[in-house]
Amino acid sequence: MISLTNALIQQGNFTEASLNTLVENHPGVDLRTLLLERHLISEEKLAQAVALHLGRDYFDLAASHPDPAAVGLVPGSMCRRFQLIPIELRNSQPSPRRHVDAPSQRSEVLVVGMLDPGDIVAIDDIASLTDLVVEPVVVTRSALRHAFELYLRSDEELSEISAAMEEDAATMAVAVEVGDDQTVDAPVVRFVNLLIAQAIDDRASDIHIEPGHQDLTVRFRIDGVLKEMQRADRGIQDGIISRLKIMASIDIAERRRPQDGRISFVHHDRTVDLRVATLPTVWGEKIVMRILDNATSQVTMAALAMSEENGRRFHNAIIRPHGMILVTGPTGSGKSTTLKAALGEIARPEVNVITIEDPVEYRIPGISQIQVNPRSGLTFASSLRAVLRCDPDIVLVGEIRDQETAITSIEAALTGHLVLSTLHTNDAPSALTRLIEIGAEPYLVASALSIVVAQRLARKLCVCREPVPADLAVLEHLGFAYDSIDPPQLYRPVGCSTCANTGYRGRLALHEVMEITEEVAQLTVRNASVAEVREAAAAQGMLPLRQDGWQKVTQGLTTIEEVLRVSV
Repeated sequence: MISLTNALIQQGNFTEASLNTLVENHPGVDLRTLLLERHLISEEKLAQAVALHLGRDYFDLAASHPDPAAVGLVPGSMCRRFQLIPIELRNSQPSPRRHVDAPSQRSEVLVVGMLDPGDIVAIDDIASLTDLVVEPVVVTRSALRHAFELYLRSDEELSEISAAMEEDAATMAVAVEVGDDQTVDAPVVRFVNLLIAQAIDDRASDIHIEPGHQDLTVRFRIDGVLKEMQRADRGIQDGIISRLKIMASIDIAERRRPQDGRISFVHHDRTVDLRVATLPTVWGEKIVMRILDNATSQVTMAALAMSEENGRRFHNAIIRPHGMILVTGPTGSGKSTTLKAALGEIARPEVNVITIEDPVEYRIPGISQIQVNPRSGLTFASSLRAVLRCDPDIVLVGEIRDQETAITSIEAALTGHLVLSTLHTNDAPSALTRLIEIGAEPYLVASALSIVVAQRLARKLCVCREPVPADLAVLEHLGFAYDSIDPPQLYRPVGCSTCANTGYRGRLALHEVMEITEEVAQLTVRNASVAEVREAAAAQGMLPLRQDGWQKVTQGLTTIEEVLRVSV
């Protein structure tokens, strides 16, 4: 066995002098942690050096799949505790654990991927549990995390913990008094931590904890669809809710009115924020937690998956020095994400960007963000008036809800500012009528608006999709334009470990992009109907939401059922 330092030098990654200098300048810091945090070496190179250092093999877990039969031999809780995962079973020489009367019997070796193959306690525990010879190999941390997401779920462990909590109400009552490290292993603490960790691994956007008449139901919203994940006895309800309220700094004694809070949760060495809301119901307090994961929230313009023409129109609007850009759609349709992607495209050190949001979910470096607080008088309208006195170039107004906000936003767009905002309407043409109904003058709406984007979010097909023949009669009935000589290739969801057997992984947006042309502006000034505006916009190239969805179906990105689910 050689030292880790010599292994790194032998690989040619560093010189002895450079490593000595690094260690001297950071006394007491683990060398592996230091190298990764300062991006001095890749995870793969470091894992290979660790393997050389310990005399073990390096295993590329990212390029292969563990054997499910091997994974099932070790409980998920033990894998997480020791940071390892079983990879495969191999034949080997007789195990020393076998009975001495059977010397000719060959035993199996369990190959285990580990971050630290020198962890003798972990190896011995796994060997004792499985009665197999354990052969540790070195894997990278990121590959191990991905393997946990695919192969290890907390469902079984959550069920075991909830059962234990039901049996011992006294233990649960003690566990509610959290806040110090001494209760970190209490059942209620473990239950809540596992629940949040599983939701993050499942890419859930929300966690719903719903008390019922006889049980407590936990549901995750994954890719826009709620899925029941856990059902436990109602006896554990008070402990779970109290634990979450304490974590969110919410008054646990107040159960008669809604409350809001925020939780910072450390998951895989990164901090994930959760926005917590409580709601009194007839069976107790319901808690909904919105997961605000910056690691998954950084969306670029390219990731919006706009069609070429829609992307061109939207880009031309956001690079203008002034004007108003509206994104419309129901709650949860990705409006704010689209605007944040636009800000990422146009925000530069030379321009002053200020946002007014309710709430501020993601902190963006280099941008001044304002949290609306109506109770203190800080509304969208009052904030916008203050912002306009602070020399802004670009202003993002989270939502236009009232006449004052609408008029002030329009006036800002007319006086040389680029204003981005959202509005709740079903389609793009309805946004013009909605602004007029709120109280804005038609001629101001026509002059200020540059573009309106309506959007919906549809689930994206996983890589496990399968081709299916197109039913031309159904396509014709749906108004799906196709070439009868060369019909489109359609796909159906299948389900695999990557997508948790749903057939879908991630979401994509369907867009309806309406430019405010001269003709559309004239119709707005004379307060024309939504149907007239839609007809004029369509004549000038606006593609309806559903037609944009059909294009994404032909590209194999989603299914007809998904487009029908989210559009009309």
